[in-house]
Amino acid sequence: MKAIILAAGEGLRCRPLTLTRSKVMLPVANKPILEHVINSLEENGVKEIILVIGYEKERIMDYFEDGLNFGVNIKYVEQKAQLGTAHAIKQAKELIGPDDTAFLVLNGDNLVEARTIADLLSNCEGDASLLTVKMEETEGYGVVLTEGKKVKQILEKRPGDVSRIVNTGIYVFTPQVFETIEKTPISEYGEYAITDTLQLMIDEGKTVTAVPTDSKWLDAVHAWDLLKANSIVLNAATETVTEGKLEDNVVTKGKVSVGKNTKIRSGTYIVGPVMIGENCDIGPNVVILSSTTIGDNVSIRPFTEIQNSIIMNDCRISSHCCVSNSIIGSNNTLGSYFVAEEKENLEINMNGVIHNAPKLGTIVGDDNNIGCRVLVKAGVTIAVDCQVESGKTVHRHLPRSSVVL
Repeated sequence: MKAIILAAGEGLRCRPLTLTRSKVMLPVANKPILEHVINSLEENGVKEIILVIGYEKERIMDYFEDGLNFGVNIKYVEQKAQLGTAHAIKQAKELIGPDDTAFLVLNGDNLVEARTIADLLSNCEGDASLLTVKMEETEGYGVVLTEGKKVKQILEKRPGDVSRIVNTGIYVFTPQVFETIEKTPISEYGEYAITDTLQLMIDEGKTVTAVPTDSKWLDAVHAWDLLKANSIVLNAATETVTEGKLEDNVVTKGKVSVGKNTKIRSGTYIVGPVMIGENCDIGPNVVILSSTTIGDNVSIRPFTEIQNSIIMNDCRISSHCCVSNSIIGSNNTLGSYFVAEEKENLEINMNGVIHNAPKLGTIVGDDNNIGCRVLVKAGVTIAVDCQVESGKTVHRHLPRSSVVL
Protein backbone atom coordinates (compact mmCIF):
# COMPACT_ATOMS: atom_id res chain seq x y z
CA MET A 1 0.00 0.00 0.00
CA LYS A 2 1.16 3.52 -0.81
CA ALA A 3 0.94 6.47 1.57
CA ILE A 4 0.40 10.12 0.74
CA ILE A 5 1.84 12.43 3.40
CA LEU A 6 0.61 16.01 3.39
CA ALA A 7 3.63 18.22 4.10
CA ALA A 8 3.06 21.40 2.09
CA GLY A 9 1.91 23.85 4.76
CA GLU A 10 3.92 26.31 6.82
CA GLY A 11 2.27 26.00 10.23
CA LEU A 12 1.49 29.62 11.03
CA ARG A 13 0.63 28.88 14.65
CA CYS A 14 4.13 27.48 15.19
CA ARG A 15 5.87 30.73 14.36
CA PRO A 16 8.59 31.91 14.83
CA LEU A 17 10.00 28.38 14.45
CA THR A 18 8.33 27.98 11.04
CA LEU A 19 9.74 31.20 9.62
CA THR A 20 12.73 29.15 8.44
CA ARG A 21 11.32 25.61 8.14
CA SER A 22 7.97 23.95 7.55
CA LYS A 23 6.07 22.57 10.51
CA VAL A 24 6.78 18.96 9.52
CA MET A 25 10.51 19.64 9.98
CA LEU A 26 10.21 20.80 13.58
CA PRO A 27 12.26 18.45 15.77
CA VAL A 28 10.86 16.11 18.41
CA ALA A 29 13.53 14.05 20.20
CA ASN A 30 16.07 15.31 17.64
CA LYS A 31 14.09 14.07 14.63
CA PRO A 32 11.66 16.03 12.45
CA ILE A 33 8.01 15.18 13.14
CA LEU A 34 7.83 13.95 9.55
CA GLU A 35 10.59 11.42 10.21
CA HIS A 36 8.57 9.94 13.07
CA VAL A 37 5.62 9.56 10.67
CA ILE A 38 7.78 7.88 8.01
CA ASN A 39 9.30 5.52 10.59
CA SER A 40 5.81 4.48 11.73
CA LEU A 41 4.81 3.76 8.13
CA GLU A 42 7.98 1.73 7.52
CA GLU A 43 7.30 -0.37 10.62
CA ASN A 44 3.92 -1.25 9.09
CA GLY A 45 5.50 -2.30 5.81
CA VAL A 46 4.31 0.83 3.98
CA LYS A 47 7.40 1.76 2.01
CA GLU A 48 6.03 3.58 -1.06
CA ILE A 49 5.56 7.17 0.08
CA ILE A 50 4.39 10.25 -1.81
CA LEU A 51 5.28 13.51 -0.11
CA VAL A 52 3.13 16.51 -1.02
CA ILE A 53 5.43 19.48 -0.44
CA GLY A 54 5.25 23.25 -0.82
CA TYR A 55 6.55 25.70 1.79
CA GLU A 56 10.34 25.36 2.34
CA LYS A 57 10.25 22.25 0.14
CA GLU A 58 14.03 22.18 -0.44
CA ARG A 59 14.69 21.59 3.25
CA ILE A 60 12.42 18.53 3.21
CA MET A 61 13.91 17.14 -0.01
CA ASP A 62 17.50 17.67 1.13
CA TYR A 63 16.84 15.83 4.39
CA PHE A 64 14.86 12.83 3.14
CA GLU A 65 16.14 12.60 -0.46
CA ASP A 66 14.76 9.40 -2.06
CA GLY A 67 14.04 7.79 1.32
CA LEU A 68 16.71 5.10 1.01
CA ASN A 69 18.30 6.02 4.36
CA PHE A 70 14.90 5.62 6.03
CA GLY A 71 14.03 2.25 4.52
CA VAL A 72 11.38 3.66 2.17
CA ASN A 73 10.98 4.96 -1.38
CA ILE A 74 9.91 8.61 -1.53
CA LYS A 75 8.49 10.51 -4.50
CA TYR A 76 7.62 14.19 -4.37
CA VAL A 77 4.77 16.25 -5.77
CA GLU A 78 4.34 19.97 -5.20
CA GLN A 79 1.25 21.81 -4.06
CA LYS A 80 2.10 25.25 -5.39
CA ALA A 81 -0.90 26.96 -3.81
CA GLN A 82 -2.22 26.02 -0.37
CA LEU A 83 -5.79 25.26 -1.43
CA GLY A 84 -6.71 22.64 1.14
CA THR A 85 -6.27 18.96 1.91
CA ALA A 86 -8.41 17.64 -0.95
CA HIS A 87 -6.43 19.77 -3.39
CA ALA A 88 -3.18 18.46 -1.87
CA ILE A 89 -4.26 14.82 -2.28
CA LYS A 90 -5.27 15.53 -5.88
CA GLN A 91 -1.65 16.48 -6.67
CA ALA A 92 -0.64 12.84 -6.08
CA LYS A 93 -3.26 11.36 -8.41
CA GLU A 94 -0.80 10.50 -11.19
CA LEU A 95 1.34 8.46 -8.76
CA ILE A 96 -1.56 6.22 -7.69
CA GLY A 97 -1.55 3.43 -10.26
CA PRO A 98 -4.22 1.03 -11.55
CA ASP A 99 -2.91 -1.73 -9.27
CA ASP A 100 -3.43 0.39 -6.13
CA THR A 101 -6.73 -0.78 -4.66
CA ALA A 102 -6.34 1.55 -1.67
CA PHE A 103 -3.88 4.08 -0.24
CA LEU A 104 -3.19 5.86 3.04
CA VAL A 105 -3.32 9.61 3.65
CA LEU A 106 -1.63 11.19 6.68
CA ASN A 107 -0.63 14.62 7.90
CA GLY A 108 3.12 15.07 8.18
CA ASP A 109 2.82 17.24 11.29
CA ASN A 110 0.99 14.78 13.56
CA LEU A 111 2.95 12.53 15.89
CA VAL A 112 1.81 8.93 15.40
CA GLU A 113 3.24 5.60 16.48
CA ALA A 114 3.28 2.43 14.41
CA ARG A 115 0.34 0.93 16.34
CA THR A 116 -1.82 3.93 15.44
CA ILE A 117 -1.42 3.24 11.74
CA ALA A 118 -1.80 -0.50 12.29
CA ASP A 119 -5.18 0.08 13.97
CA LEU A 120 -6.49 1.72 10.79
CA LEU A 121 -4.92 -0.71 8.34
CA SER A 122 -6.36 -3.75 10.12
CA ASN A 123 -9.89 -2.36 10.42
CA CYS A 124 -10.50 -0.25 7.30
CA GLU A 125 -13.46 -1.11 5.06
CA GLY A 126 -15.85 0.48 2.60
CA ASP A 127 -15.08 3.29 0.15
CA ALA A 128 -13.15 5.24 2.76
CA SER A 129 -12.10 4.86 6.39
CA LEU A 130 -10.97 7.50 8.83
CA LEU A 131 -9.15 7.05 12.12
CA THR A 132 -10.76 8.64 15.18
CA VAL A 133 -9.81 9.33 18.78
CA LYS A 134 -11.93 10.36 21.77
CA MET A 135 -11.10 13.75 23.27
CA GLU A 136 -12.64 15.77 26.08
CA GLU A 137 -11.69 19.13 24.56
CA THR A 138 -12.71 19.13 20.89
CA GLU A 139 -12.70 22.83 20.06
CA GLY A 140 -10.70 23.46 16.91
CA TYR A 141 -11.01 19.86 15.69
CA GLY A 142 -13.36 18.18 13.25
CA VAL A 143 -15.75 15.81 15.03
CA VAL A 144 -17.54 12.77 13.66
CA LEU A 145 -21.12 11.57 14.08
CA THR A 146 -21.42 7.81 13.65
CA GLU A 147 -24.01 5.09 13.52
CA GLY A 148 -22.19 1.92 14.41
CA LYS A 149 -19.09 1.89 12.22
CA LYS A 150 -20.60 4.14 9.57
CA VAL A 151 -19.88 7.85 9.52
CA LYS A 152 -23.03 9.91 9.10
CA GLN A 153 -21.64 13.42 9.35
CA ILE A 154 -18.36 15.28 9.79
CA LEU A 155 -18.51 18.64 11.53
CA GLU A 156 -15.37 20.67 10.92
CA LYS A 157 -13.95 22.75 13.80
CA ARG A 158 -17.24 23.14 15.66
CA PRO A 159 -16.99 23.74 19.43
CA GLY A 160 -19.47 22.24 21.87
CA ASP A 161 -20.74 18.87 22.97
CA VAL A 162 -21.97 17.57 19.60
CA SER A 163 -19.44 14.72 19.66
CA ARG A 164 -16.27 13.67 21.47
CA ILE A 165 -15.10 11.60 18.49
CA VAL A 166 -12.34 13.55 16.72
CA ASN A 167 -11.14 13.02 13.17
CA THR A 168 -7.35 12.50 13.22
CA GLY A 169 -6.88 13.25 9.53
CA ILE A 170 -5.55 9.74 8.83
CA TYR A 171 -7.47 7.97 6.06
CA VAL A 172 -7.60 4.95 3.80
CA PHE A 173 -9.14 5.71 0.39
CA THR A 174 -9.81 3.80 -2.78
CA PRO A 175 -8.73 5.56 -6.01
CA GLN A 176 -12.37 6.45 -6.69
CA VAL A 177 -11.94 9.29 -4.18
CA PHE A 178 -10.31 11.36 -6.93
CA GLU A 179 -13.63 11.46 -8.79
CA THR A 180 -15.32 12.90 -5.70
CA ILE A 181 -12.48 15.36 -5.13
CA GLU A 182 -13.22 16.83 -8.56
CA LYS A 183 -16.78 17.54 -7.39
CA THR A 184 -15.82 18.92 -3.97
CA PRO A 185 -17.00 22.52 -3.50
CA ILE A 186 -14.78 25.22 -2.06
CA SER A 187 -15.33 25.71 1.67
CA GLU A 188 -16.16 28.86 3.60
CA TYR A 189 -12.44 29.10 4.41
CA GLY A 190 -11.53 29.25 0.70
CA GLU A 191 -10.13 25.71 0.57
CA TYR A 192 -10.99 22.32 -0.87
CA ALA A 193 -11.20 20.22 2.29
CA ILE A 194 -11.01 16.43 2.28
CA THR A 195 -13.66 16.40 5.01
CA ASP A 196 -16.04 18.00 2.50
CA THR A 197 -15.10 15.28 0.04
CA LEU A 198 -15.92 12.64 2.65
CA GLN A 199 -19.27 14.29 3.41
CA LEU A 200 -20.05 14.33 -0.31
CA MET A 201 -19.25 10.60 -0.47
CA ILE A 202 -21.63 9.99 2.44
CA ASP A 203 -24.36 12.06 0.77
CA GLU A 204 -23.90 10.03 -2.42
CA GLY A 205 -24.50 6.79 -0.52
CA LYS A 206 -20.90 5.59 -0.39
CA THR A 207 -19.69 3.77 2.72
CA VAL A 208 -17.39 5.78 4.98
CA THR A 209 -16.35 4.02 8.18
CA ALA A 210 -14.77 5.25 11.41
CA VAL A 211 -11.96 3.28 13.03
CA PRO A 212 -11.31 4.22 16.68
CA THR A 213 -7.86 4.02 18.25
CA ASP A 214 -6.37 4.38 21.71
CA SER A 215 -2.82 4.48 20.35
CA LYS A 216 -0.63 7.57 20.23
CA TRP A 217 -1.81 10.49 18.12
CA LEU A 218 -0.79 14.03 18.90
CA ASP A 219 -1.52 17.11 16.86
CA ALA A 220 1.15 19.73 17.58
CA VAL A 221 -1.03 22.73 16.82
CA HIS A 222 1.14 25.37 18.49
CA ALA A 223 4.88 25.59 19.00
CA TRP A 224 4.53 24.86 22.71
CA ASP A 225 2.77 21.57 21.88
CA LEU A 226 6.19 20.33 20.75
CA LEU A 227 7.25 20.22 24.40
CA LYS A 228 4.48 17.73 25.17
CA ALA A 229 5.32 15.67 22.09
CA ASN A 230 9.00 15.72 23.00
CA SER A 231 8.25 14.49 26.52
CA ILE A 232 6.04 11.66 25.21
CA VAL A 233 8.70 10.40 22.79
CA LEU A 234 11.52 10.64 25.34
CA ASN A 235 9.50 8.79 27.97
CA ALA A 236 8.67 6.06 25.45
CA ALA A 237 12.35 5.37 24.76
CA THR A 238 13.33 1.88 25.90
CA GLU A 239 17.09 2.19 26.22
CA THR A 240 19.93 4.48 27.24
CA VAL A 241 22.68 5.08 24.68
CA THR A 242 25.83 6.96 25.67
CA GLU A 243 28.17 7.11 22.67
CA GLY A 244 29.84 10.32 23.85
CA LYS A 245 32.36 10.80 26.64
CA LEU A 246 31.23 11.37 30.24
CA GLU A 247 34.00 12.68 32.46
CA ASP A 248 34.42 11.71 36.12
CA ASN A 249 31.81 13.02 38.56
CA VAL A 250 29.07 13.25 35.94
CA VAL A 251 25.82 12.04 37.52
CA THR A 252 23.01 10.67 35.35
CA LYS A 253 19.64 9.33 36.49
CA GLY A 254 16.97 7.77 34.32
CA LYS A 255 17.14 7.37 30.55
CA VAL A 256 19.90 9.56 29.12
CA SER A 257 21.05 9.36 25.48
CA VAL A 258 24.34 11.01 24.48
CA GLY A 259 25.44 11.21 20.84
CA LYS A 260 28.83 10.59 19.23
CA ASN A 261 31.73 12.95 19.94
CA THR A 262 29.81 14.72 22.69
CA LYS A 263 31.69 15.57 25.86
CA ILE A 264 29.88 15.89 29.19
CA ARG A 265 32.27 17.56 31.63
CA SER A 266 32.80 16.97 35.34
CA GLY A 267 30.15 17.98 37.84
CA THR A 268 27.26 17.89 35.35
CA TYR A 269 23.99 16.46 36.67
CA ILE A 270 21.44 14.98 34.24
CA VAL A 271 18.01 13.58 35.12
CA GLY A 272 16.32 11.72 32.29
CA PRO A 273 14.61 11.25 30.06
CA VAL A 274 17.11 13.44 28.24
CA MET A 275 18.50 13.23 24.70
CA ILE A 276 21.73 14.99 23.72
CA GLY A 277 22.95 15.02 20.12
CA GLU A 278 26.37 14.69 18.52
CA ASN A 279 29.43 16.94 18.81
CA CYS A 280 28.20 18.79 21.88
CA ASP A 281 30.33 20.26 24.67
CA ILE A 282 28.47 20.52 27.97
CA GLY A 283 29.71 21.66 31.34
CA PRO A 284 31.34 21.56 33.73
CA ASN A 285 28.67 21.88 36.42
CA VAL A 286 25.60 22.03 34.18
CA VAL A 287 22.17 20.77 35.27
CA ILE A 288 19.91 19.19 32.63
CA LEU A 289 16.54 18.02 33.89
CA SER A 290 13.88 15.72 32.49
CA SER A 291 12.10 15.98 29.12
CA THR A 292 14.92 17.96 27.55
CA THR A 293 16.33 17.45 24.06
CA ILE A 294 19.58 19.05 22.95
CA GLY A 295 20.52 18.96 19.26
CA ASP A 296 23.89 18.57 17.53
CA ASN A 297 26.87 20.94 17.86
CA VAL A 298 25.58 22.63 21.00
CA SER A 299 27.81 24.13 23.68
CA ILE A 300 26.52 24.81 27.21
CA ARG A 301 28.82 26.56 29.65
CA PRO A 302 29.06 26.12 33.48
CA PHE A 303 26.28 26.66 36.01
CA THR A 304 23.48 26.67 33.45
CA GLU A 305 20.20 24.83 34.12
CA ILE A 306 17.87 23.52 31.42
CA GLN A 307 14.62 21.61 31.95
CA ASN A 308 11.68 20.44 29.83
CA SER A 309 13.03 22.27 26.80
CA ILE A 310 14.12 21.76 23.20
CA ILE A 311 17.49 23.20 22.18
CA MET A 312 18.02 22.85 18.43
CA ASN A 313 21.30 22.44 16.55
CA ASP A 314 24.30 24.79 16.62
CA CYS A 315 23.40 26.78 19.73
CA ARG A 316 25.83 28.40 22.15
CA ILE A 317 24.52 28.85 25.69
CA SER A 318 26.76 30.71 28.10
CA SER A 319 27.19 30.28 31.85
CA HIS A 320 24.57 30.87 34.57
CA CYS A 321 21.62 30.66 32.16
CA CYS A 322 18.18 29.33 33.08
CA VAL A 323 16.03 27.83 30.30
CA SER A 324 12.79 26.10 31.28
CA ASN A 325 9.72 25.02 29.30
CA SER A 326 11.19 26.76 26.26
CA ILE A 327 12.18 26.08 22.66
CA ILE A 328 15.41 27.57 21.35
CA GLY A 329 15.80 27.39 17.57
CA SER A 330 18.98 26.73 15.58
CA ASN A 331 22.17 28.80 15.63
CA ASN A 332 21.34 30.98 18.62
CA THR A 333 23.81 32.58 21.01
CA LEU A 334 22.58 33.18 24.56
CA GLY A 335 24.83 35.31 26.74
CA SER A 336 25.60 34.69 30.41
CA TYR A 337 22.74 35.00 32.90
CA PHE A 338 20.07 34.67 30.22
CA VAL A 339 16.76 33.82 31.92
CA ALA A 340 13.49 32.70 30.32
CA GLU A 341 10.70 33.47 32.77
CA GLU A 342 7.93 30.86 32.84
CA LYS A 343 4.27 30.93 33.81
CA GLU A 344 1.23 28.66 33.67
CA ASN A 345 -2.05 29.24 31.81
CA LEU A 346 -0.72 31.97 29.58
CA GLU A 347 -2.93 33.78 27.10
CA ILE A 348 -0.93 34.49 23.95
CA ASN A 349 -2.17 36.83 21.23
CA MET A 350 -1.38 35.55 17.74
CA ASN A 351 -2.65 37.80 14.95
CA GLY A 352 -5.55 38.98 17.08
CA VAL A 353 -6.56 35.49 18.26
CA ILE A 354 -5.98 34.44 21.87
CA HIS A 355 -4.40 31.02 22.36
CA ASN A 356 -3.82 29.31 25.71
CA ALA A 357 -0.46 27.83 26.66
CA PRO A 358 -0.62 25.56 29.73
CA LYS A 359 2.99 26.34 30.75
CA LEU A 360 5.61 28.19 28.77
CA GLY A 361 8.86 30.06 29.02
CA THR A 362 9.90 31.45 25.65
CA ILE A 363 10.12 30.41 22.00
CA VAL A 364 13.14 31.67 20.09
CA GLY A 365 13.51 31.32 16.32
CA ASP A 366 16.80 30.83 14.44
CA ASP A 367 19.96 32.94 14.15
CA ASN A 368 19.55 35.30 17.09
CA ASN A 369 22.28 36.91 19.18
CA ILE A 370 21.20 37.65 22.76
CA GLY A 371 23.52 39.43 25.15
CA CYS A 372 24.32 38.91 28.83
CA ARG A 373 21.83 39.38 31.70
CA VAL A 374 18.77 39.33 29.41
CA LEU A 375 15.35 38.41 30.81
CA VAL A 376 12.61 37.26 28.43
CA LYS A 377 9.14 37.51 29.96
CA ALA A 378 6.93 34.40 29.98
CA GLY A 379 5.22 33.69 26.67
CA VAL A 380 7.22 36.28 24.72
CA THR A 381 8.74 35.08 21.45
CA ILE A 382 11.82 36.18 19.54
CA ALA A 383 11.68 35.71 15.76
CA VAL A 384 14.80 35.31 13.57
CA ASP A 385 17.95 37.38 12.99
CA CYS A 386 17.35 39.48 16.12
CA GLN A 387 19.94 41.15 18.32
CA VAL A 388 19.31 41.92 21.99
CA GLU A 389 21.95 43.94 23.80
CA SER A 390 23.05 43.04 27.34
CA GLY A 391 21.01 43.99 30.39
CA LYS A 392 17.65 44.19 28.61
CA THR A 393 14.22 42.78 29.49
CA VAL A 394 12.19 41.60 26.51
CA HIS A 395 8.56 42.44 27.30
CA ARG A 396 6.93 41.86 23.89
CA HIS A 397 7.27 39.69 20.81
CA LEU A 398 10.22 40.62 18.63
CA PRO A 399 9.62 40.44 14.87
CA ARG A 400 12.25 39.42 12.32
CA SER A 401 15.56 41.32 12.40
CA SER A 402 14.70 43.33 15.52
CA VAL A 403 17.43 45.14 17.40
CA VAL A 404 16.99 45.88 21.12
CA LEU A 405 19.54 48.44 22.32
